[in-house]
Amino acid sequence: MRKLANSELNRLDIEQFKKAEKTPLIVILDNVRSLNNIGSVFRTCDAFLIEKIYLCGITATPPNKEIHKTALGATDSVAWEYVENTLSAVEKLKEQGVYIISIEQAENSTMLNDFQPNGKQKYAIIFGNEVKGVEQEVVSASDEVIEIPQYGTKHSLNISVSAGIAIWELAMKLRKHIIL
Repeated sequence: MRKLANSELNRLDIEQFKKAEKTPLIVILDNVRSLNNIGSVFRTCDAFLIEKIYLCGITATPPNKEIHKTALGATDSVAWEYVENTLSAVEKLKEQGVYIISIEQAENSTMLNDFQPNGKQKYAIIFGNEVKGVEQEVVSASDEVIEIPQYGTKHSLNISVSAGIAIWELAMKLRKHIIL
């Protein structure tokens, strides 16, 4: 059980990443204030070949030293776009036929482990502000709300942890439909 060196991991370079077939998943950050959380989400999106990130509202954008510290170069591989208003980004994506999901605790939410995506559908998942979560108007405009089951005493997870869990779960389910 020898640890592998980075050179043995056979990872894509940036050009190969850009040409690779992406997981049909878009990530939207709704007013995320922590630069470290933003960088972590970029890195997770790189790991799972996520199509694009929308950075909305007060969410900072690259280039930024603090984002780069946790993204470790993923801002160069993952496509991203800044949109001032999250609801505008949601409406634009809905017009393109993208199924919109808020990751939030809400009435009638679907537990993440119970959600079964349609392999022919493109999805966008929204993660909200560290304190206020996803804005209510954005939750209301979503096609569905998915909740990450939690069993302890805390009411929420850090946004970068939530993103890691949700992106991994959805990417694994969606990539079953991609012919590699």
